[in-house]
Amino acid sequence: NPGGSVKDRIGITMIDDAERRGLLKPGGTIIEGTSGNTGMGLALVAAVRGYKVIFTITDKQSKEKIDLLKALGAEVIVCPTAVAPDDPRSYYSVARKLAAEIPNSYYPNQYENPMNPETHYRTTGPEIWEDSEGKITHFVIGLGTGGTVSGVAKFLKEKNPKVKVVGVDPIGSLYYEFFKTGKVGKASTYVVEGIGEDIFPSTMDFSVLDDIVQVTDKECFIWTRRLARQEAIFTGGSGGGCVYGALQVAKKLGPDGFVVAFLPDTGTRYLSKIYNDEWMRDNRYLEAEVALTADDLLRAKVAPRELVQAQPYQTVYHALHTMQTSDISQLPVFENGSPVGAVQEDDVLKLALQGRDLRKVLVREVMGKPFPVVPRTASVEQVTQIISSGNPAVFVELGDGRYGIVTKYDVVRAVAGLAEKEPRP
Repeated sequence: NPGGSVKDRIGITMIDDAERRGLLKPGGTIIEGTSGNTGMGLALVAAVRGYKVIFTITDKQSKEKIDLLKALGAEVIVCPTAVAPDDPRSYYSVARKLAAEIPNSYYPNQYENPMNPETHYRTTGPEIWEDSEGKITHFVIGLGTGGTVSGVAKFLKEKNPKVKVVGVDPIGSLYYEFFKTGKVGKASTYVVEGIGEDIFPSTMDFSVLDDIVQVTDKECFIWTRRLARQEAIFTGGSGGGCVYGALQVAKKLGPDGFVVAFLPDTGTRYLSKIYNDEWMRDNRYLEAEVALTADDLLRAKVAPRELVQAQPYQTVYHALHTMQTSDISQLPVFENGSPVGAVQEDDVLKLALQGRDLRKVLVREVMGKPFPVVPRTASVEQVTQIISSGNPAVFVELGDGRYGIVTKYDVVRAVAGLAEKEPRP
């Protein structure tokens, strides 16, 4: 895998097949929609054989992938992630359009190309069987185009029909719900790259799967970092998700279980994201070093009390009086049991200085956006990140329509209290 991922294998076989069938002629242009790794495999072949390459890629893919493709001479067109597959702006649609318009071009289309699973049936499957000395009982792999799992699983099951194949699918992808219920759900955006789909490629053979486990973006990224720091295995987010899924499988097995987890690419493509603490922290994936939750912050408050609030139909004068009486500088606004806004003391002061009669101005007219809502289990780092981003407070959802409120002062006091409890050296 000279390009750093298993997709190098299909890069060369798809081009070999196209050349044999006369679909790609000397000096032609290869056009493909890719998450980056297949593009890398195709770009390597194109560089050696003298083809031009144009790749469409989604805007959620890492900068490293785009830079690598460009370094090999590829033209890269970045398309939006959050659009339907048949939207003319999607990376699928743009690739098809370019292939139809550019003379002497070839569109491998890894999602429909039979050489995708065939390659892994011929190469990757036999390697896994030989390296495990035929002892493999469970094969766990992230699900993307389906080519790798379909080819490998077909080979393994031919060798031993008892081998169980478990796919790993990120929440937001279509595969899990379809496999479990037979229904086509609605795809939603997820961050992990290279696994999950919002379409059903013909290269995905569901008949070889015995089960699918779901993973979150955070689980993928946390386990990716753990692999690097604890096992010296430097892989991407899909690899971390696969290991997390494999551990769920392994927990249920006895001593004779032999689990193979498939890690498809190197971590060098994700230095600016998964391996970047700031990116992880900004996106609320980083595990907090201080073991406090939003619930802990609420319980640490000096004098817990019922949430003070205003109604949209009340006057600003009433809101100001409530803030002064309760000694608070911001007042949440609720309507029908749900937060709909907030009134800040500074905004009320501006109205007063403008000569407005606060008894005639309604809260609805001056309230700003409501405070963000977090679950009770949210880490103190998540809460701090939200407050540091310009929010004076956050709501903590307590269930049954109840909310608590946490301010920056509450966070500081709770962390300081924790520090005081630590034994001195």
